[in-house]
Amino acid sequence: MVSADVARNIVGIIGNVISFGLFLSPVPTFWRIYKAKDVEEFKPDPYLATLMNCLLWFFYGLPVVHPNSTLVLTINGIGLVIEGAYIIMFIIYAAKNTRWKMLGVLAIEAAFMAAVVAGVLVGAHTHEKRSMIVGILCVIFGSIMYASPLTIMGKVIRTKSVEYMPFFLSLVNFLNGLCWTGYALIKFDIYITIPNALGTIFGLVQLILYGYYYRSTPKKGKNVELPTILTKNAVTSGNVSVTIEK
Repeated sequence: MVSADVARNIVGIIGNVISFGLFLSPVPTFWRIYKAKDVEEFKPDPYLATLMNCLLWFFYGLPVVHPNSTLVLTINGIGLVIEGAYIIMFIIYAAKNTRWKMLGVLAIEAAFMAAVVAGVLVGAHTHEKRSMIVGILCVIFGSIMYASPLTIMGKVIRTKSVEYMPFFLSLVNFLNGLCWTGYALIKFDIYITIPNALGTIFGLVQLILYGYYYRSTPKKGKNVELPTILTKNAVTSGNVSVTIEK
């Protein structure tokens, strides 16, 4: 019989693969930016938010905070590298005012993380206390990010069209949340469970809406820029903005 540790590792590895795919999903957008040498109307907000989320989860997964969380550590470490690359490209090709705003947000994020790291390592002397403090922050930020699809779901209901809610991303968001919820429940971790359970619920609702409104969606050929859709808590994963041609 498979032990709980082995089962959790298998589920965590699957979660790493799914989350990695979600981190890479904005690549078409950045290939377009690279070719145009211009960020056009794309917004840096989802990438800055995902970077912050990855930083918190990476810190949570460190042995000094929450031991035996290697798979949380690996995927968020990868996420930091990928999101960092996106942000660097945005800074290179963004207008001057946008570039300075981004640098300001990055400075705030860096100061916040420095304060969190210092406060946790100096003020909390047990793994339980450190896990609780960082975990609560992860739940807050992760839940906010997972709630972001509510705007696109509202648009689907208003327009009776799934044109701006791609099926594949909705499906993978659901599978990602489901996988990491399972990971958290095998050896119960409430801080990973809460945001990913929310992600699973929102992902399922998106799939239900897609099935309900698919037939009423106008079929017309045009380039569509997808709005920001939360993909991952990086344990989850992040936000995604991609461009497709219909």
